[in-house]
Amino acid sequence: MNTRPTTATGLAARRTALRMLDTCLRTGQPLDQAASAMAKGLEPSDRALAIAIAQEVLRWLPDLDLLIDSQTRLPLAEDAKARMVLRMALAQMLRLGTPPHAAISTALPLLDKGPRRLVHGVLGSLWRLQPKLADAPSLTHPVADRWKAVWGAEMVEAARIALAEPPALDLVLADPSQTGKWAEELEGTSLAPGHIRLARGSAIEMLPGYADGAWWVQDLASSLPARLLGQGNHRTIVDLCAAPGGKTMQLASQGWNVTALDKSAKRMERLSANLERTGLTAKSNIGDVLTWEPEAPFDAVLLDAPCTATGTFRRHPDVLHRIGPKQIAELVELQAAMLDKAAAMIKPGGTLVYATCSLEPEEGEQQADAFLARHSHFAKAKIDTALLPEGITPTDGYIRTLPGMLADKGGLDGFFIASFIRAQ
Repeated sequence: MNTRPTTATGLAARRTALRMLDTCLRTGQPLDQAASAMAKGLEPSDRALAIAIAQEVLRWLPDLDLLIDSQTRLPLAEDAKARMVLRMALAQMLRLGTPPHAAISTALPLLDKGPRRLVHGVLGSLWRLQPKLADAPSLTHPVADRWKAVWGAEMVEAARIALAEPPALDLVLADPSQTGKWAEELEGTSLAPGHIRLARGSAIEMLPGYADGAWWVQDLASSLPARLLGQGNHRTIVDLCAAPGGKTMQLASQGWNVTALDKSAKRMERLSANLERTGLTAKSNIGDVLTWEPEAPFDAVLLDAPCTATGTFRRHPDVLHRIGPKQIAELVELQAAMLDKAAAMIKPGGTLVYATCSLEPEEGEQQADAFLARHSHFAKAKIDTALLPEGITPTDGYIRTLPGMLADKGGLDGFFIASFIRAQ
């Protein structure tokens, strides 16, 4: 069921969506950041509509462009404002249920003194043809080619299907023993102890258990790194790049003595607020992984490293248009440096878990293999499959989640996880 805004509410939302899309595609800024900067002054309904328009344009961009190009004698430039306005209007008509007259009447003023007649003509021609989008979007050619070369055509098709709609809402429980209770009360389903999946569209703050800190929002794949570490039994762990705190809360609820580190003071404020709401405790530190020095080594380190986040394309379709070889290479270099730093923080016999929400093997399997080649005193840890949801199994000692996995149950983000043991 479509729960996104479906009515035209004026120009403010459309102007903001246009600015967000321009910033995202032209400068590579994540859509979430653009929305935070540009949509914060809007009424809640206009803000939601602006984000919905931008997300649907990014989700269906190649298919929208095919429709546009079918009705123009000469192709519009890729970065032409007229093309973006047409994309937005079509996304509203074909995906958000906006009446054609409302989509057109709010599209033309966005052009100022631009080619209004052209845009009006293209939209009018297309609507007379009653176009329909396919059941699932097309991936951009660079992304499809890159993923096909690594994961095969079946994965690319699964990714295309997964892209069609935003994912369901996953919750992690502070007390896994209460899984049955919360699944019933929230009318959700559970794919693992301590996990609840809800239909998208729920008002999170209004759900039972939110105010009491019984759970927090976290994708199932994102919860796996902390799950692998098992019960802490008061052992020490540092959660690197910890904010906004999902894994920190998981570890604290599993009985670890947690130190949380992140270089963003603003994001650490969110982590502190989440800890307060859930009643869980952790030591918070603001600092850069590459320069921070702990007082003593830890029993374990969790590094959920900065990455391209291409595995989150269902909820963040902008990654399909912002990320390419250059961005991948830059982040691979940073991840390697962070891994080397993390390795020095671990006691002999301790555990290092490395994770990225990326579908790029350079940030996953290849990065983990390169780490082992540099650090002979580390080895792959044996993964306890009992800690994993049914349907997810290790491959060559690593965990890799891909589009298509658990598809009949709502799927999950693309993720890579490696667990290493330091020699005694």
